[in-house]
Amino acid sequence: MSTGTIVSLLVAAGFVGLFGALIKYAGMVSLIAGYDPDAVTDEEGLADFIGTNTLYVAALLLAVAAVEYAEPIDASEGVWIAFVVGVGLLTVRMIRGTRRYETAR
Repeated sequence: MSTGTIVSLLVAAGFVGLFGALIKYAGMVSLIAGYDPDAVTDEEGLADFIGTNTLYVAALLLAVAAVEYAEPIDASEGVWIAFVVGVGLLTVRMIRGTRRYETAR
């Protein structure tokens, strides 16, 4: 894979990781899409949950960058499929998991 792709993956991992850290450790829940302060009952729990899962996405990006750097081009297709599935599952987990931190509507 090209060096540009690896650099792009590392920049994306840093960007996503920064948002995850800001949400988890600084409690910046306003960075969460669709955040409604009137509906949230446990702001700290929500920040921890979403921040942690966002950091998992950053870790997946780093893993893909490492594999792209180390493996030949032929092996990278499976890594990208696993990445898409992993991000999809984490997204579903975040959407469903946030319900426990909100009041019933």
